[in-house]
Amino acid sequence: MRFLRRPGIVARVTAVAAARPDLEAERLQCERAAQGDRLALGQLLRKYGPSLYRSVLLPRLGSEAIAQDALAETYARVIERFSQFQWQSCGIYPWLRVIALRIALDMLRARRREALFEPADLQREIDAAETDLTAHGEVALCEKRDLADARARVEDALGRLNPRYAEAIRLRVLEERPRDEVASALGVSVATFDVVLHRAMTALKKALAAGAAAPRVEPRGGAR
Repeated sequence: MRFLRRPGIVARVTAVAAARPDLEAERLQCERAAQGDRLALGQLLRKYGPSLYRSVLLPRLGSEAIAQDALAETYARVIERFSQFQWQSCGIYPWLRVIALRIALDMLRARRREALFEPADLQREIDAAETDLTAHGEVALCEKRDLADARARVEDALGRLNPRYAEAIRLRVLEERPRDEVASALGVSVATFDVVLHRAMTALKKALAAGAAAPRVEPRGGAR
């Protein structure tokens, strides 16, 4: 594994280091991890795992249980592929974030029926993240952006749905309530609810796709 020093980024490294005084310690920790120090690697994962879970995986997968599985898979893939990591001026988090996004993409492809985002949408996000891994090095800002973007997209899309569809998605997908409980709340049978949810998810995906292709607008309060 190589830790690269690119010409022309001295000012950028200095700025990032000033914002993150722990960056040099992280670089040394990554070097130890690359040499086989599992303790160092475990410390890195524990440091960034919560951010990956709450800002990358959970908003995109919409399920705590599935997001937890995705985080465990992210850890396994990082351990397997850490030899491929090359140190950047922004630290390790952007690289970890791309891996977590890829795991989320795999999960979305495996559970098409109740997924909030289309795999193609997440693939475009991964492509953009890989274009410049140094673009979003500040972890706190990156986390806030991820959370805000995901929530805004979903809320905007839900605000443009039939209120019944929006309620079905909120209860079943976002809050993960049992099917029979949600069906009872909507006043329908479980079989009817399955049809409603399928139509709601289809409508949501269309709304998300439309929102990605057009300027963002504020959600309408009437469809809550």
